Amino acid sequence: MGAQHDLYGNPVSSDTAALPYLNDFVEGFAACEMRVLRLLEIAGQDDSPLVQIWSAALHLFAEDARAASNARPFLQRACARQAHANARERLWLGAIEAWADGNTPMAAERLEALVQHHPRDLAALKLAHYHAFNLGDSPAMLRMALTAQPHCADVPYFHGMLAFAYEQCHLLRQAEGAARHAVHMRFKEPWAHHALAHVLLTEGRVNEGLDFMQSASGSWSGLNSFMQTHNWWHLALFLMEDERHDEALQLHDSQVWGVVPAYSQDQIGSISLLARLELEGVDVGQRWQLLTPYLLQRQHDHVLPFLDLQYLYGLARAEQWEAAQQLLASMQRHADAQKHPQLRAIWQEVCLPAARGVLAHAQGRYQQAARQLGPLIARLVEIGGSHAQRDLFTQLYWSALRHTGQWTALQNLVQPWRNQQPQSKRLARHMQRIYQGLGLPPALANSEN
Repeated sequence: MGAQHDLYGNPVSSDTAALPYLNDFVEGFAACEMRVLRLLEIAGQDDSPLVQIWSAALHLFAEDARAASNARPFLQRACARQAHANARERLWLGAIEAWADGNTPMAAERLEALVQHHPRDLAALKLAHYHAFNLGDSPAMLRMALTAQPHCADVPYFHGMLAFAYEQCHLLRQAEGAARHAVHMRFKEPWAHHALAHVLLTEGRVNEGLDFMQSASGSWSGLNSFMQTHNWWHLALFLMEDERHDEALQLHDSQVWGVVPAYSQDQIGSISLLARLELEGVDVGQRWQLLTPYLLQRQHDHVLPFLDLQYLYGLARAEQWEAAQQLLASMQRHADAQKHPQLRAIWQEVCLPAARGVLAHAQGRYQQAARQLGPLIARLVEIGGSHAQRDLFTQLYWSALRHTGQWTALQNLVQPWRNQQPQSKRLARHMQRIYQGLGLPPALANSEN
């Protein structure tokens, strides 16, 4: 049998019959579509290395405590067939094994090496971005995308990845250009929609962001639950900047929460949006309690520090105080057990102090919340998540300062954001309150715009 290649020209050792399933994984992964799961239909019959390796990866994306153990049988079968794997597939195996072992820095390094050898391996690039993103290493995201750029100009999904890498490095003009190029090539490119939403939100282009995301939303079909709910979450953020809280809460109920409620990303999307609404004075009713059964199962996950911090806040806002304390104690044990220096520093120096601050805020201990969160703001990038997602923790810090009357600190923090985002009614209202607290004319809040 001659050598097989996937739709992007990458060599595969699998039989011809497996190729359509592998292609669905490759393109479906890049497009954030549910067809990636078709691969699992043949994983029980086809023991070729790449089928098994990517099936293991699909299980690891569950982001829960059982993910690694569920992935291991597939990795064992891939190892048993390693002699039949090509060089690219052996690189893939090493990366997924490191991921299953919890060594995400090594997984990221191996995937970057894979991209260097096979720059049209968009699945490797996408997964490398996932790990670099979760490690707070946006320059690595951009470095890998630029390596692949000369080889992938014909693929719209690549330009969406490039756009997000630019945006996470604060290179907004380049990010917008890459995102709009992707959408021009293929309008249904939800990752490019997502990258452009980041740019428009950062620059305070609220009206444009609302119009664009509403116009794009009709194409968000057939997507995985993260991409579907997360783009709606971004649309809800624009509504909140426009002070349209009722509509944002309606989007929470209809689009952000309830698609796959057992999934980590659906849960943190809900937590983040409910928290932000409460910070704006919105009564969210019993919605925290709807999350509780799912969050109670997260006591020992510790897949990503970014996730744990939000699980902790969600449990506390649902007044599950004992469960919140148990999660915090489990996080401490996990941090103490870390052997990789980078992961140990992230968990012990950033995540745990932030967790104590987040819990203090949820309990109304605002002085302690401010003391814990303030020194960490500059290091929160290390826990992963995007600028827009981590902004929740900044808003919790601002809230703690406001509750403790630290108006001078607030003015220094919030006014620059207000200057950059003149269309934000939310920031305008906050600045008016801050100037009132300072004994200054509230009209000063808008004097730069």
